[in-house]
Amino acid sequence: MKKITTIAGIVLATASVVALSGCGSSGGDTAANGAEKVVMWGSWSGEQVDQLEAQAAAFNESQDDYEVSYVAQELVEEKLLTALAGGEVPDVVLWDRYQTSLYAPKGALATIDDFVAEDSVDLDAFYEPALGEMEVDGELYGLPLLVDNRSIFYNQTQLDEAGVKAPTTWDELKTAAVALTENDGGSLSRAGFDLSDPGLFNQYLAQAGGSLLNEDETETAFNSAEGLEVLEFWQELMDEGVFEQGFGEGANPFAEGTMAMKYDGPWALSTLEQVDGLEYGVTPPVAGPDGQTGAYMGGFGLVIPEGAKNAEGAWEFMKWWTTQPENGVGFGEISGWIPANIEAANDPFFTDDPHYAAFIETLEYADVRPSVEGFSDVEGKALVPALEQFLAGEITAEQALDQAQEQGDQILADARG
Repeated sequence: MKKITTIAGIVLATASVVALSGCGSSGGDTAANGAEKVVMWGSWSGEQVDQLEAQAAAFNESQDDYEVSYVAQELVEEKLLTALAGGEVPDVVLWDRYQTSLYAPKGALATIDDFVAEDSVDLDAFYEPALGEMEVDGELYGLPLLVDNRSIFYNQTQLDEAGVKAPTTWDELKTAAVALTENDGGSLSRAGFDLSDPGLFNQYLAQAGGSLLNEDETETAFNSAEGLEVLEFWQELMDEGVFEQGFGEGANPFAEGTMAMKYDGPWALSTLEQVDGLEYGVTPPVAGPDGQTGAYMGGFGLVIPEGAKNAEGAWEFMKWWTTQPENGVGFGEISGWIPANIEAANDPFFTDDPHYAAFIETLEYADVRPSVEGFSDVEGKALVPALEQFLAGEITAEQALDQAQEQGDQILADARG
């Protein structure tokens, strides 16, 4: 895999980034060079700030009308609501797309349909599920920027030693996981496969042919034969001893060589590339019992808050970054993130890389979580807690699904009012 360039400490030779603090925005003001200021908020911090500032500098160098600067904000969605109440909002926000259906109805975001129509932006250029997360009630509230999914990371050296190949099906995953598991004096010393994240249930459910919600999205649908099949598969893996809850907690067992396989996202690549002697591969999510594929994508978009002082400048920056493939690839080269622009994501930088290639392949069929109001709470407050109890051996598979269904359906009902 090509090395992801780190830009921590890079000196931006042009268009210095304006230091801003607090919740105020100077959008609509003029910089020293005469360009109109565009203030971008986001939750990214640390080295990611350097990445965003470098991208902003590239935009600033590309034209003379606008100067973008980035301001990191904790709990950016909540900060935006506070800023709206005070009348001082940023011009553009790096936005978790999944939050759009929650915050657009609150009046926090401005529609961009007029901008799109005026500039004849080709919306087919984006992965459709990602674009769909930016739409609410037929109106578009932003453009998708970055995408991700979970694919299987495997330790190539350990697979070779065990005489198994990277799995492509549930059955192959089980066989490989058992072969790769090691115990030392009755204690698990190397996990064959990671089962620590019950949030991946949705991916397994899709592979089994099941659905999270019913057709009209008014009730949960995961308490089904397919949902039970997922938990029975998890139970088979646990009975084989391929993983123990709490194993490797607080560490990176895959990087340390004490976990042979796991589902993870492209954000893990930059860390693993720094591990000396680690030979690993990435393969798309395995197919279910009847050959079904299943994966989910997440990621970020760019939105313009309602009341932004420089919506025009925000739109120009948004359009430059998302609709011009070379700019999406450029950010991928400095950050490791995959663009939501299909042409950019299929650039050789990604497709010729054996690690990224699996993620790009998976994006062809990856879906997004339901955007119906209340579903995030169904996952976070009903489904995942019940699955955690199941994985801990506290309740049966049937009890977990029954409990999650009862609580989840009530959450959806309450959300509908």
